[in-house]
Amino acid sequence: MMTTTPPTPSVQLLEVSPEYAGQRIDNFLLARLKGVPKTLIYRILRKGEVRVNKGRIKPEYKLQAGDIVRVPPVRVPERDEPVPVAQGLLQRLEAAIVYEDKALIVLNKPAGIAVHGGSGLNFGVIEAFRQMRPDAKELELVHRLDRDTSGLLMIAKKRSMLRHLHAALRGDGVDKRYMALVRGNWAASIKQVRAPLMKSNLRSGERMVEVNEEGKESVTVFKVLRRFGDFATMIEAKPITGRTHQIRVHTLHAGHCIAGDTKYGDEGFSKEIRDLGGKRLFLHAYMLTVPLPEGGELKLQAPVDEMWAKTVERLLSAE
Repeated sequence: MMTTTPPTPSVQLLEVSPEYAGQRIDNFLLARLKGVPKTLIYRILRKGEVRVNKGRIKPEYKLQAGDIVRVPPVRVPERDEPVPVAQGLLQRLEAAIVYEDKALIVLNKPAGIAVHGGSGLNFGVIEAFRQMRPDAKELELVHRLDRDTSGLLMIAKKRSMLRHLHAALRGDGVDKRYMALVRGNWAASIKQVRAPLMKSNLRSGERMVEVNEEGKESVTVFKVLRRFGDFATMIEAKPITGRTHQIRVHTLHAGHCIAGDTKYGDEGFSKEIRDLGGKRLFLHAYMLTVPLPEGGELKLQAPVDEMWAKTVERLLSAE
């Protein structure tokens, strides 16, 4: 563990223990300073108010065991200060758990729930689970899903599991597969999209991603699951890389946007799906295979929600 001064608005000195070696300073602070806005953390980093071994560092600095991190006075909630998450949402998330052991939770995240607070949201999945599992002091998201995407989401209960899964995600040890309902008749010949992606922010502050030769290499493998005439296709998407909005932008690049996608989609197509009862983004992380630290694999599948299932039924009956 690490030693800290009490979480009050005063200077804190945090000593980095070996298990946190290699973690970026920004992620280290985001995990330590629960409840402090992300924008504030990056501001104090940018201004040089955070020091490591008395020196200024950049947000991408990777910590070493024994580093002394100086944190300026910031408001940090008391450890027993509850996160204001509604009981109904807590029960819904508890019911969404598909796997749990001493080190890992996997849930079938409902569409419309953010994975963490921020951008005007007081809480997300991780804040809710910290309230639901108060004895698990090291709960962290292993990866992220967009707010409107449903499906399998991993939460590590132990730092050792988090590091194991991050290493697996950086390699090819994790197999994540999504289902998506896209516009038009997806050609069987489109088995892979390899197109570099770059993030940009609009004047409104909204984050968008576009195909750009100067962007990061991005690869998605696709397979047709079911066709609905020339109107729509249900596809499987397997992201080889893990870029923001990757599947949504790669399907658009292939000429087939996803139903219900307000950022990259087609409003006319989305309205036709809404008229069938499909009032959501039709992107669902339905299959997950991860290696376990002690050997073997964990293989999970998550069913789609009732709205998705009924919309598909209506599509089939309309053929």
